[in-house]
Amino acid sequence: MQSAAQPSLEDEADFSEFSELMESAQRSAVFLQMRDLYNVSEEAEDFAIWRRTGQQDLDPDSTYWAPYVKLISRAVARGVAIRRARIVSEPVSDSIRYLHQAVVVNTHAGEQVRWLPRRLASDITLPGNDFWLFDDRLIRWNHFDGDGAVTAHEISDDPATVKLCVTAFEAVWARAIPHAQYELQ
Repeated sequence: MQSAAQPSLEDEADFSEFSELMESAQRSAVFLQMRDLYNVSEEAEDFAIWRRTGQQDLDPDSTYWAPYVKLISRAVARGVAIRRARIVSEPVSDSIRYLHQAVVVNTHAGEQVRWLPRRLASDITLPGNDFWLFDDRLIRWNHFDGDGAVTAHEISDDPATVKLCVTAFEAVWARAIPHAQYELQ
């Protein structure tokens, strides 16, 4: 199906938890995405339309995007640097093509976004799951099933795991291609 262009809003509690974490961030929030397929049920209709027409909801003020855009914009306004890196297989999946088009909304909100072809990540030590990392101290893991559906989120502040995530994200970020320069394969 398609990928989470933003944290899953499938469940109000999930977005509420994510919002609290983002609101508490003081300096940074980084997001590492490593899957080629995300299957977020609430985006299924928009993804189906995109597959038929190439059109999708890119209005930052739409019912779908507005809560996320406002949350990210507030964080950026208070000085939080928000960076998102995606490791992708090439040629990219339809899910990644859909996400690539939607990045205009993420960057409108204030995110910096980069892409790293998976072939360039082979020697980077990576954690097993996608994650948000807040202020280099708190991780929010995103767990998925084999079909790309969100199954759970988990919070961790284990120092060794935080260090792994900081190191992995920074290594990916240093090699990744800024969104404006990344051409889909």
